[in-house]
Amino acid sequence: MELVEAIILSVLAASTPLLIAATGELVTERSGVLNLGVEGMMIVGAACGFGGAWLTGSILIGALFGIIAGVLMSLIFALMALGLAVNQVATGLALTILGIGLSGLIGAGFVGERLTPAAHLYISGLTDIPLVGRVLFGEDAFVYFSIALIVGVWWFLYRTRAGLILRACGDNHISAHALGYPVLRIRTLAVMFGGACAGLAGAYLPLAYTPFFIPGMTAARGWIALALVVFASWRPGRLVVGAYLFGAVTILQLHAQGWGVGIPSQFMSALPYLATVIVLVLLSRARTGGSTAPAALGIVFVPDR
Repeated sequence: MELVEAIILSVLAASTPLLIAATGELVTERSGVLNLGVEGMMIVGAACGFGGAWLTGSILIGALFGIIAGVLMSLIFALMALGLAVNQVATGLALTILGIGLSGLIGAGFVGERLTPAAHLYISGLTDIPLVGRVLFGEDAFVYFSIALIVGVWWFLYRTRAGLILRACGDNHISAHALGYPVLRIRTLAVMFGGACAGLAGAYLPLAYTPFFIPGMTAARGWIALALVVFASWRPGRLVVGAYLFGAVTILQLHAQGWGVGIPSQFMSALPYLATVIVLVLLSRARTGGSTAPAALGIVFVPDR
């Protein structure tokens, strides 16, 4: 029971940054923009989040620093890709390269430092319940926020008029513009939201997952978040399943090595990406009419403001 509980807790912790970052990217792509700079925004969020928490002694302020860093990075992308019509793929890749270098500069003075990680919830009588107690009532605030975030995004996209307008901008920006909606403004706000989520996801790593900062600590989680959005076929419900599935594969590959299972760790690491490729093939074969994916994958540009 203790081993099962430990594995579940590890999966939740490993999946949380993926879920937060992928949720922001889902909203961005639903608006019709493809931002490949998630990895760069995450690593800058990690450096700024740790720096803010270490300097102030507050996990909350550290998280806010991470969010602000992600938003500022996303504004660079918005200026280039939406304002100046630079190719979105090239801009996203450049943003990732910039983020990796910038995070090393910002975090150089914090390498080797440690801080007290985010506190976990404890409810007397509930947290002590075997197996489910710590899973449901013993996590840190980031885990609960990630669940609330994906539920809020689902409600926004499918139960509000603003969400319908955002999806319309992604599905057919020409029609949305003809109806008088400010497509560029909507997409800019969506990109900023994605940047905020990526920055928070990056800040989670040094503030709760591992209480220290090292260069490159995101370890390609931003790319996994991008793959998750495609894996989930741009649906929030499937995104939750995919995030925890990817997190489980990450944790189980570590346990498999400890158990002496004769499966190469490289193969286990490649499983999430292999699953994404398979899902893409299945989606392509199942698509008979118009595309169910947002127009982000078409890399479109709106000439009219």
